[in-house]
Amino acid sequence: MNVKLGILTPIEVPGDVSVREFTIPPTPEKSVFADIPVDVGPQYEGQRIRKDDMYVELGGPKNKHKFELLVVRRVDEVDDGKLIIIGRDLSELEEGGSYPFAVLIEVAGRDVEREAEGVLERRIHEFWNYNEGCMHLNQRYDIWLRISKRSVRKGLTSFKYIGTALYRLYKAAFPVIEKMQLTFITEPRVVEQLYEQALKVYEIRDSRILGLRDEEVDEFYGCKLCQSFAPTHVCVITPERSANCGAITWLDARVAVKIDPKGPIFPIPKGKLIDSVKGEYEYVNEALRKASGGAIQRVCLYTAFDNPHTSCGCFECVAFYIPEVDGLGIVHRGYAGPTPIGLKFGDIADAASGGKQLAGFHGLGIVYMRSRKFLQADGGWSRVAWITSELKQRVLDAIPLDLRDKIATENEASSIEELQKFLIERSHPLAQKIKAPTTLAPTPTLAEESLKPAEAEGGAEGVAEFTLPAVPATIGGLRVILKNVRIRAERIVLKRAEERK
Repeated sequence: MNVKLGILTPIEVPGDVSVREFTIPPTPEKSVFADIPVDVGPQYEGQRIRKDDMYVELGGPKNKHKFELLVVRRVDEVDDGKLIIIGRDLSELEEGGSYPFAVLIEVAGRDVEREAEGVLERRIHEFWNYNEGCMHLNQRYDIWLRISKRSVRKGLTSFKYIGTALYRLYKAAFPVIEKMQLTFITEPRVVEQLYEQALKVYEIRDSRILGLRDEEVDEFYGCKLCQSFAPTHVCVITPERSANCGAITWLDARVAVKIDPKGPIFPIPKGKLIDSVKGEYEYVNEALRKASGGAIQRVCLYTAFDNPHTSCGCFECVAFYIPEVDGLGIVHRGYAGPTPIGLKFGDIADAASGGKQLAGFHGLGIVYMRSRKFLQADGGWSRVAWITSELKQRVLDAIPLDLRDKIATENEASSIEELQKFLIERSHPLAQKIKAPTTLAPTPTLAEESLKPAEAEGGAEGVAEFTLPAVPATIGGLRVILKNVRIRAERIVLKRAEERK
């Protein structure tokens, strides 16, 4: 059966795969969502569905192939109100299972511009979460969805109900959409075939912003779409710093304000430039203070350390500080292994998300990694010591040629010691800061002058104060080096080594 799914080229759906078509019914007169078995509304945004409460999981970290894509078509290419389900429907999926999944939405309208695709696509996140018991996280090729057992028991047994809700929400929010059709895909073979086509569409979109500079525009944009999950988070979108989710560039945001002026994306005049290296602007600070309810007072756009940009949790990758080399590591969503500091993506993401400003933990969009302002206040790529191999290949053309072989991946370094050795051997710019195979100093001894000779084998009463060069500590699972630690003690007891039992 040949089905034109409307991405780049038609694909042949295997004959043993179920393909069902529905027509979205007219809106009930009594209530917009009266024919949907669960409540629908913004009150359900931000809902979390834990593993024990979920009926089924779609996409997510267990599945390599998953995506959501919205494309703009000609009016004659879209069947308004058509809904297609390829593969098993919700009620046919096994409870507790996790499945590859794809959502394809095709829209058309005389005033719908192709440049609006990314903006309209990102609203899937918001509108899907309007459905009671339907959790939607992330975006593009990283979607992670869950349906609750409770909602299935209430009758949410088919994607046609979710599709109907999405159709009506989109039509209400964007009157310029004259036609809209939706396709939900649970058949793994079909999802995999379309996955590579979807990636190409994302790449084409992202390439449009490359070359435009922050200095060339008069305003940036803010996005509050994810405040249902992180109330103090606001993305600042500039030509050279896309949204953390990677789905909204400055060009997308400009279109969003035009077609939905009351939506979650809003313009921000740049105002006075406070710091050109860190990327701090007067009016950006003012806008964030207002949009975050005063929780965020200042933000610097091009650094991971000094009042860094906040994150909600939908970021494509996250940078993390590695104190032993005074450098940064970068791990992408979907990488399942540990980083050199012993933590996985999820652990590091928890530290960076939630709208917090935590120095050394910084959510990133991949497009931003191609920017000339990428972490420029921190040294840019010369400050990056480690990156996952898959991500490195994706952005290899953005890494300076003289650094490409000097930045380690999981194939060269899986521990701090291996990373230090690699950086020294490859003469990475950070190598000069590494003074030994490991910066974890041995337990420091007191300087002789700190104690009187008679006190060396017993206890010293009174107050002693001294400084240690470095002390290793563990905070929240991270190894942290506390440098130049000053200790004040009222009693010190020393024993000879042979007396320690």
